[in-house]
Amino acid sequence: MAEFWTEKRVVISPDAAELVTSVAARFFDRIGKRTGAGKTAHIALTGGVIGTEVLRAIGADPARHDIDWSSVHLWWGDEVFAPWDSAERNHHAARVLLDAIDIPTANVHPMPSSDDVADIDDAASAYAAELARFGDDERAWPTFDVCFLGVGPDAHIAALFPDRAEIQVVDRAVVAVRDSPKPPSLRLTLTRPVLNSSRRVWMVIAGDDKAAALGLALAGASYESVPAAGAKGRKRTILFVDRAAAAQVPAELIDQEY
Repeated sequence: MAEFWTEKRVVISPDAAELVTSVAARFFDRIGKRTGAGKTAHIALTGGVIGTEVLRAIGADPARHDIDWSSVHLWWGDEVFAPWDSAERNHHAARVLLDAIDIPTANVHPMPSSDDVADIDDAASAYAAELARFGDDERAWPTFDVCFLGVGPDAHIAALFPDRAEIQVVDRAVVAVRDSPKPPSLRLTLTRPVLNSSRRVWMVIAGDDKAAALGLALAGASYESVPAAGAKGRKRTILFVDRAAAAQVPAELIDQEY
């Protein structure tokens, strides 16, 4: 029998709408404390339906006006390699947040589009160089205070898909993904070392089609076959889920107080 990773905790909301509201509120609490203390906050954003709804909720909440956005830097965990104005791009979906907050343009770090850089490997190198501008002696990338991750029905995170070479990469910050199992086929993604150096990894998961993937991730499955199982923050790893996605969550991993 698989051993469960007790360091991962699950917070369950009754439905997707309350899940989104709950995550947005926790975001303001966490980032408000950090920026209020005069510290810079680096955030990694995700795409997908539920990830975009979280960004929409943050952008619509009056609490956004209490955040010093000049102390916040926004990054992306993965991106479709497509023209800048493509509706497929996570950056495009994130306009629901970006258009609602007063954040300096220099603090928003989208992954390159195919308009910016013609070759996808060059695009990966360019984003790695941008990350390195905010790195330190230990890492060639910033430490994310919160790294948002969605989880696919196949348990992929960012653009790290099961049983593919990208999940094994540990010597680069960003890699190109070709022939992605999830279309569009060309993508860029942060690698496991970058994601797992985050202080907090927040996986946001909704829908009964995610229940099996969530169960495997919590059961300590191999990260090569279940990438979500390998996502782990240095301080906290929280899985925010709705009740539909929580069907296979062991009771001992449910956090009633977080």
